[in-house]
Amino acid sequence: MRLATWNVNSIRARVDRIVDFAVREHIDVLAMQEIKCKTDQFPFDRFEEAGYHVEAYGFSQWNGVAIASREPLTNVRTAFPGMPGFEKGHNGPDAPQEARAMGATIGGVEVWSLYVPNGRSLGDPHYYYKLDWLSALQQYTTDSLAANPDLALALVGDFNIAPTDADNGDPAVVPGFSTHVSPPEREAFAAFGTAGLQDVVRPLIPGGFTYWDYKRLKFPRNEGMRIDFILGSHALADAVTGATIHRDERKGELPSDHVPVVVDLDLEGPDDDDRPMIF
Repeated sequence: MRLATWNVNSIRARVDRIVDFAVREHIDVLAMQEIKCKTDQFPFDRFEEAGYHVEAYGFSQWNGVAIASREPLTNVRTAFPGMPGFEKGHNGPDAPQEARAMGATIGGVEVWSLYVPNGRSLGDPHYYYKLDWLSALQQYTTDSLAANPDLALALVGDFNIAPTDADNGDPAVVPGFSTHVSPPEREAFAAFGTAGLQDVVRPLIPGGFTYWDYKRLKFPRNEGMRIDFILGSHALADAVTGATIHRDERKGELPSDHVPVVVDLDLEGPDDDDRPMIF
């Protein structure tokens, strides 16, 4: 299975480019974030013509997630247990949920396409919402792997966190003054390791960014950030055979400000054909 994640920053503006990438790179499962459309506005037909099954979830021109897969998707969900909501000026557990998560089982793998809240600024209500959202996701991960330690689980998407200083090449993002790099956010990201997940791309690609702001020539100057991740349980990590960050997708006409991150998975295990035959 070739699994990819991409914050597409408006599916309707970039559908041709996204489908072309998926077909050209032989992507089996593509998790998308920031589709920026209502569910019924998603261009399902373009993906279906290319041989994909698609599930999408969006409310408006903000947020939104989707998964396209060569195989059928089962057990599709649009929230994880305990996922908090947010609305400006609205406090409490009944705040409306946003379209930020989609989970599905594909080929024996539980895949979640995730668009973690941005946080906006330190001290903003959205910042605390982000931390609560990550805490609930971490608890779901802990509970899932406690119930099934051999679960092949993949949390993929835009985490809006640069977990280490090496993941931040943007001089405008300053520790102590900016979101994405604050200690509480980095601690929330690290908690997924405690829950039983690991970054399955970093061991194969130690450096490189996945996002560059459109402003102030950030991409030509390579002032980017690594904030898009594929986190996997041990069952998923053990199946990883390769990884790529498609930096060139930030170039050309109408690029997203993020690029795809891709991993190859060998879910069949080693070939046993060479075992000695016993009669």
